[in-house]
Amino acid sequence: MLLWKGMMKTGTRILIVEDDRSITEFLVMELEHEGMRVLCVHDGPSALEMLDDFRPEIVVLDIMLPGLDGVGVLKRIRERGEKLPVIMLTARDSTQDKVHSLDYGADDYLTKPFEVEELLARMRALMRRVEGEEVLRVGDLEINRSTREVRRGERKVELTAREYELLEFMAQNPRRVLSRESILEEVWEDAGLGTKVVDVYVGYLRRKLEGAGEGALIRTIRGAGYALRKD
Repeated sequence: MLLWKGMMKTGTRILIVEDDRSITEFLVMELEHEGMRVLCVHDGPSALEMLDDFRPEIVVLDIMLPGLDGVGVLKRIRERGEKLPVIMLTARDSTQDKVHSLDYGADDYLTKPFEVEELLARMRALMRRVEGEEVLRVGDLEINRSTREVRRGERKVELTAREYELLEFMAQNPRRVLSRESILEEVWEDAGLGTKVVDVYVGYLRRKLEGAGEGALIRTIRGAGYALRKD
């Protein structure tokens, strides 16, 4: 199980997108010391590739990047419908950089040079906001995390505890393709189980969520896994 350290749970996945390797090396050392799982990439296209492979919970994104700049990466993230918390880094303390970042959906920004303690404080604030979201919605699917009540439109959906945990995890990652292995790791936390159990429980959810005339919610992505989305 993931444990809380302060207000950041150990194992939180953080993607750092920064082409200054001296900064990334320092951040990796500090954040891993705090118990975080950290991945660094150094250009915009690599950042987009890692969204599905690494499934970060927070992105620290520099504005000045090769290949595709940080604002371009941010726009792509938001175009995907991702609510992923993003903290922008800028070497220039310019109002224009900050306005552009916030206009395109950044959650926060920091001007270099910065103290790692300030970055951690901003991450904690963003995670409190994300963890505090009590209702998850995907199309006409609504999940109340405080009561664990699930509705499809006006219809209440009764789920077992494990079915609910699977659905909640998928709803926290809407439209994202989730591999069977990643689902198994996050929902069952048991390396001894085979991925077949994921297919079985996805089948259970489909039967309960997708009634006559309601349309599909869980998509099978051949060779990759599953995605929860309402097209």
